[in-house]
Amino acid sequence: MMNLEQSLEKQSSKIPKWIVYAFLIVSAAGFVDATYLAVKHYSGSPVSCSIIQGCERVLTSRYAVVYGVPVALLGSIYYTVIFVLTAAFIDTKRRAVLSYAARFTFVGFIAALWFLYLQVFVIRAICFYCIVSAVSSVALFILGMLVLSRK
Repeated sequence: MMNLEQSLEKQSSKIPKWIVYAFLIVSAAGFVDATYLAVKHYSGSPVSCSIIQGCERVLTSRYAVVYGVPVALLGSIYYTVIFVLTAAFIDTKRRAVLSYAARFTFVGFIAALWFLYLQVFVIRAICFYCIVSAVSSVALFILGMLVLSRK
């Protein structure tokens, strides 16, 4: 009887595959978005922003760089860490690895809120690519909370 209870408990706490693959897909999308902006920053070429006007204003503001490092590059690193940790979980099946990724999404969530605040209230311009990154960060945070709630 105890084995059945333990088995049911294990199944209820198991992380659904869709969450794991969503982590991979969203972090990859965020990486592509942030890396595009980082490459544009370092190449000095303008960002084409046809959906929402304001990208150039946001991306050339003083808030686009932190201690000489473009925020977009920090975003690329963030999304890479999430992707690598998720891939490591798939490879090792060690739940702790995915838990680290889930906890780390809090950083992206706070950053997304901060940069949205800056765009709307301080810079008074919206960058489409920044919104894509914010949506990616919030989605990862929600997925992370789903992972952590499965303990």
